[in-house]
Amino acid sequence: MTAHTTERFEIVLNTQAGQLTTAVDVPTGFVPIAAIVPLMRRLGEEAQALEEARTTEAGRPRSCHKGCAACCRMMVPLSPPEAFELRELVRSFPTERQEHIAARMAQAKSSLLSHGLWYQLLELGESSQPPNDDELEPVNRKYYALRIPCPFLEDEVCSIYDERPAACRELLVTSPAQQCEDFVNNHVELIQAPVRIGSTLGLLWGELTKTPAKLIPLPMALDWAERHQTENRSAWRGTMLLDQALDKIWRLLSQALQKRVDEPIS
Repeated sequence: MTAHTTERFEIVLNTQAGQLTTAVDVPTGFVPIAAIVPLMRRLGEEAQALEEARTTEAGRPRSCHKGCAACCRMMVPLSPPEAFELRELVRSFPTERQEHIAARMAQAKSSLLSHGLWYQLLELGESSQPPNDDELEPVNRKYYALRIPCPFLEDEVCSIYDERPAACRELLVTSPAQQCEDFVNNHVELIQAPVRIGSTLGLLWGELTKTPAKLIPLPMALDWAERHQTENRSAWRGTMLLDQALDKIWRLLSQALQKRVDEPIS
């Protein structure tokens, strides 16, 4: 990606796990929305580190470790900015690796087609309506039942770990790792993500493009990004993108706090 002049901003977020104070370097010129994806993911990880520290202090440390890749067989949703960023990442790889990834994507598509899920997932990425959790749940279950490995999973290790989607970063558990082998029938204790970066970027993209929030299942993310390249040619000031993204984060944090206040005391 082209280098841009940046400006450092101090950010303060009050999350359920505590106050996050950090600094980010933001492009000052006009950039595509994918340019702020890395810094947004970093914000999400720093916020989640607060929550993880809290659960560890409560005697519930994270049980996730390298090589336990059951979650790499779940349906991973990407926001449009993440799909564009993933496309640029793959295009930076050597030709041989790009071809390998394309073959893995094709394998996933073939399996999804044979089980009648491909067009359901395709509709998610092209729908004119925002995703509905009730409608997504049976699709998630059907996808997980197929145990399709992520196209970027190599020898049970993520081959794009440093650039993995926000949804992957936010799925952490404290229950025994072996229970993740069956998310449907086993009880799995999650570490709640204070900030959902995928949701934030999806809301931001929707506002900028005047379209509903979307999620794009990972197996079709590269194809989706290719078909929507015209939209990806738009550029905005990096500082404006950050301001609007933070506005979405504050809104989501406020909603989460209000939900906790409204929950009945058991």
